[in-house]
Amino acid sequence: MSRLAVLVPGGTGQLGKDLSAVGAERGAVVHAPGSAELDITKPGAVLEGVSRLVDEARADGRMPVVINAAAYTAVDAAEDDEQRAFAVNVDGPRVLSAVCASRRVPLLHVSTDYVFDGDGDTPYEPDAPLGPRSAYGRTKAAGEDAVLGSGVRAWIVRTAWVYGAGGGNFVKTMARLASEGVNPSVVDDQRGSPTWTADLASGLLELACAVAGGNPPARRVLHCTGGGETTWYEFARAVFEEVGADPDRVSPCTTADHPRPAPRPAYSVLSNAAWREAGLTPLRPWREALSAFAAGHRSILVDT
Repeated sequence: MSRLAVLVPGGTGQLGKDLSAVGAERGAVVHAPGSAELDITKPGAVLEGVSRLVDEARADGRMPVVINAAAYTAVDAAEDDEQRAFAVNVDGPRVLSAVCASRRVPLLHVSTDYVFDGDGDTPYEPDAPLGPRSAYGRTKAAGEDAVLGSGVRAWIVRTAWVYGAGGGNFVKTMARLASEGVNPSVVDDQRGSPTWTADLASGLLELACAVAGGNPPARRVLHCTGGGETTWYEFARAVFEEVGADPDRVSPCTTADHPRPAPRPAYSVLSNAAWREAGLTPLRPWREALSAFAAGHRSILVDT
């Protein structure tokens, strides 16, 4: 991995920050600009960023790869702002794919469980039929099509229930409620696999190394999430445990009890079988990862 040179659009988000940190630990050169520095909807900015990556990689004897972590992820807001979500989640990846193809740089594009309808009861395989039910899901599914149909050497990596040290997320919200003495009611009829961004970053960088090193997976769509599955209610209880709060303060409820503008998938578990078959390291079980995250970010969770 020390020979990698990586460009990470969306680099100031929680995944982008961990891609920078994990990449640096492993000797890769990672440039992770935010949207203010690199707006993927602007062809000129993308061409400049990718061209710089290629030039610097060539000068240092490194292998260039782009990992796209840029996305419009405000799931509920997208219901009233689908045009903006489309620009970032579809037009942006289309521009990025075209530039990467022109400069012969492989692209890893991060996607989501929301591309599925959520009606399943067994883990979704990468080739399962798509059926997004929200504006966010529709734009992410269209973004996948834009990447795969562009001719660029690209791999789609779907993930789910992501949390990390940067930005807002479910873990930090539950930790804050625990510290404030709030006893939350959390849905117990949605299932998925919590995924720590540091673990996801490690997986993406391993994939990038395989792609750049000439040993890429044959399948162009893969799933990468924390191991196992749970509900949001059980996830919340686990967070309370990690911050030293009584998990019985969390009570279960149904999705119908807390209606949201955007429909949530009832079942979001993604099969990691294809990831393993590609020779890639599966992510650790979600509960183990949560404990590691909490141990390493105690001050963040306590002060949240």
